[in-house]
Amino acid sequence: MSDSFLITTGSSLEGYGVTEYLGFVSSQAILGSNFITGIAANVADVARKDTAKLEQCREDAEQQLIKVAKKKGANAIIGMGITYAPFEAGSFGIIMSGTAVKVAKHVLISDSLHKELYVTNYYNRIVPRPVKIVLDGDSASINMRLVVFNYNHDDIQALRCDVEFTNLYDERLVIKNVDFVFSENINLSVIESDYVQSKIAPNDLALLKDAKVVLTKYATPRGIFACNDQPINVTLSHRRLEALKAKRGIDAVEKYTTDGMIWTCNCGHVNEGGSEECIICGRKQKDIMTKATFNYEEMIDRMREKEYVVEIKDVLMQYIKDIDASMRLELLEIMESGLQYEKTRGNMKETVIEKVEKVFEDASIED
Repeated sequence: MSDSFLITTGSSLEGYGVTEYLGFVSSQAILGSNFITGIAANVADVARKDTAKLEQCREDAEQQLIKVAKKKGANAIIGMGITYAPFEAGSFGIIMSGTAVKVAKHVLISDSLHKELYVTNYYNRIVPRPVKIVLDGDSASINMRLVVFNYNHDDIQALRCDVEFTNLYDERLVIKNVDFVFSENINLSVIESDYVQSKIAPNDLALLKDAKVVLTKYATPRGIFACNDQPINVTLSHRRLEALKAKRGIDAVEKYTTDGMIWTCNCGHVNEGGSEECIICGRKQKDIMTKATFNYEEMIDRMREKEYVVEIKDVLMQYIKDIDASMRLELLEIMESGLQYEKTRGNMKETVIEKVEKVFEDASIED
């Protein structure tokens, strides 16, 4: 079989579709008249006499068949058959035939597309908080639904929002006045809307990296409420935001911080230092206080100012005595590995910083 030409004895080729039938084709190849002697000669006699010559005869017939099919404009043959036949004077022949066709490879498009994006902005008061956009669909269209954290356990009937998507090229798509309807799961902390049609093209789904939601109004049995506030953008990286939500809940958007006078809750609200629990979400300060006192974000920021791993290691060594002993060896191993790879693979700054950051994030999740 030719590398660019397909042949099958069946009526179809797996992974390909027939785009044009070009008609019947046939070919033959004949061995010399001295190949078989005797009136009782048959195919078995031929095989015993010279298998190599028989195989060459078959290949000649196949190449001739391909040549005939290509003249018709074909790139494949289906229904190929082989006939072995003795001829006069002891000669022997192989006849091949089939249907010449044009075929095209099937382009497989997934019939099931799915993506989930955490919402990377929030409102710092008690209103329904959009926390996640779920996108589902197929090669024809994409629908979306909104996951909302419902602090008051209200009977939320609908939310009107502007939804902004950002892709890997930092291009934005804003969908205005989307009405998310909630027909089920009312009176719960986390509620999910019904699906609505989106303007996302199926081919663009994999490129999406971020979603923001601006809430304009929402409806409950008690009335319609406007939301004219400007939302706050999350400052955490996507990976750190996911880690925080896994540890502190789906509505978590900020790490706990305090200066003694005020404290910032995981929901993002800033509370008075004397408040034992957050007035927005009800989290108790004692439950979300972290044991770690080392400010690794400051160290990471200083590392980002450097260019090479050797400089990053110098920054680490300035903080090493303040880092928990259980992390020191792992961090030093990351630096040594980075130094070695940088000699052969070029700048390893971003890779090393990412690994250092992950060490502290993993430790934070385990607190």
